Amino acid sequence: MEHIRTSVKFFVLSICVLLVIASPVWAEGVEIKSVQFSAVKAGYEISVDSEITLNPTLEQALEKGVVLYFVTKFSLIDSRWYWLSDEVVRGKTRVGLRYYALTRQYLLNYPSHSQSFNTLAEALQALSQLRDFPLTIKSELKADVDYIASLRIWLDLTRMPKPFQVEALGSSKWDFSSEKLEWQMKLPAPGQPFQIKAH
Repeated sequence: MEHIRTSVKFFVLSICVLLVIASPVWAEGVEIKSVQFSAVKAGYEISVDSEITLNPTLEQALEKGVVLYFVTKFSLIDSRWYWLSDEVVRGKTRVGLRYYALTRQYLLNYPSHSQSFNTLAEALQALSQLRDFPLTIKSELKADVDYIASLRIWLDLTRMPKPFQVEALGSSKWDFSSEKLEWQMKLPAPGQPFQIKAH
């Protein structure tokens, strides 16, 4: 009888261990997955796929009505003048994420429009995708030149209410940013977009 009890305990313990191992681990932060740089009639566009997962501190702030602003910035620099930071192409956009307790909906405020979602997961999925964003050409571009491209996504603390800005000082919970992704490239031809996948 004691042998049976021991076997049952061991079986239950084994199941618990397997469940813990099989449980998914959700990483917090911003991770850039892929980037596409395309030549179009009007100039150049960029599309970005990322993964954004909020930590509990940011989720609580969102539930309290605080708007979280996320910035995506792309730069193209002439490698011959890299030490001068000669930015020849630039793209920067800011999107606000907020929660309306009354309607229990999440809203993304883009520069040109707004979009509502029923769940935070749906809103974050949309926030993680930037499609065909037009870039600003600041200097003359040449097809045979090697350029250095960079991309970063981060939470803009300067748009937060002052009390939260003070709380964010020196706190890793508010230091919410992707790593700066950099690569070397030549300008793509129309119909032949340049693509890169982050590791």
